[in-house]
Amino acid sequence: MAEQHTPRSLIVTFYGAYGRAFEGPVPVSALIRLLGPAGVDAPSVRSSVSRLKRRGFLLPARAADGSAAYELSPEARQLLEDGDRRIYGSPPRSPEWLVAVFSVPEQERHKRHLLRSRLARLGFGAVAPGVWIAPAQLYEETAHTLERLHLTPYVELFRGAHLGFAPTAEAVARWWDLASLAKQHEEFLDRHEPALRALRSGPGPTPEEAYRGYLLVLDGWRRLPYADPGLPRELLPAGWPGDRAAAVFAELHARLRDVGAAFAGL
Repeated sequence: MAEQHTPRSLIVTFYGAYGRAFEGPVPVSALIRLLGPAGVDAPSVRSSVSRLKRRGFLLPARAADGSAAYELSPEARQLLEDGDRRIYGSPPRSPEWLVAVFSVPEQERHKRHLLRSRLARLGFGAVAPGVWIAPAQLYEETAHTLERLHLTPYVELFRGAHLGFAPTAEAVARWWDLASLAKQHEEFLDRHEPALRALRSGPGPTPEEAYRGYLLVLDGWRRLPYADPGLPRELLPAGWPGDRAAAVFAELHARLRDVGAAFAGL
């Protein structure tokens, strides 16, 4: 199955990769030019930007020449900064767990759905109704997310150890779908490892080729560190493909990002 890259996702990826380095807001004309190599036409850029504006991710602004432009909202900037630690780094894996316990009144059940969906998006596993768990290194990002969504009145966070009664590795296999996570890593490797081998053996890419390649690999990669939240390696099955997928992304990042920045005008 081909990797799916939606216009809206690619715009978010662009801001994460290059947009924050622009001096001032990014002109709409630049967005159209820079999304073209990834297969996004001008009408799709405009409609996707409008949706991101309605969601509060982008704010309308003016470029230095007075043309229409967009800048990140403070909340979007915080979201991308939180993401940097997962997407580009290898934060220390904590031996402790972060436990979220929540209770939402029935008359506010829409907030219960939002809370569950955001915890799942952050990489939490479900232990029981109203009890979710994640590696403790996700505390800061979790706190930012709950504060941004005004969900803190419904949640208590705890940090601690798993003391029983099932072996922790067995419990982790219940809390997360490890087979599905492994498949996502393997699919990423199937799509992007051949490109890395070609870069290693062939001539260096042009700035436009590097820019397009980096935007697409980052768009494919950036969800994986959320689906797989950095579980302790000793609790994962033997031959876990996550480390190899992370190494492939890291090398593609090193080979492509800065070369592609020249095409972005940075």
